[in-house]
Amino acid sequence: MNELSKEGGATMSEDSREYLTFNLGDEEYGIDILKVQEIRGYDAVTKIANSPEFIKGVINMRGVIVPIIDMRLKFNLGQVEYNQFTVVIILNIAGRVIGMVVDGVSDVIALSNNKISPAPEFGAVLDTDYINGLATLEERMVIMVDIEKLMTSGEMGLVDQAQNAAA
Repeated sequence: MNELSKEGGATMSEDSREYLTFNLGDEEYGIDILKVQEIRGYDAVTKIANSPEFIKGVINMRGVIVPIIDMRLKFNLGQVEYNQFTVVIILNIAGRVIGMVVDGVSDVIALSNNKISPAPEFGAVLDTDYINGLATLEERMVIMVDIEKLMTSGEMGLVDQAQNAAA
């Protein structure tokens, strides 16, 4: 992971937040770093019968059963070959520990709220409630994701089923 990037060379101010950026295919996404518990390499998972395709299975992490969600499959980006760059970001969301598989982690960035542009409206065709907005950093655009909204209550129900099935 690179050193902390301070957007525009500015120091952290009260309206700034830090985000962990990660890659899925050719796109870069950012999530609130306060939701991140740890980052680890991708390891074998225990599959859970009848779970949706995007739930790869569960792992036992120091006695905690952690459901693993493949974000490529969740976002319909196709299959991916897991390699040495594939990582699992362990999240702590609403008191639940969840792992999400991504192609790689890129950076930690500090952004002030005014540097995040609103997400474009796609109407009913595309559900973008989980997108907080878009941030432009030098030559790259980062899709800012509200990870709590993305892991909706319906999906959390599936996660609970996966945790209970493994227990």
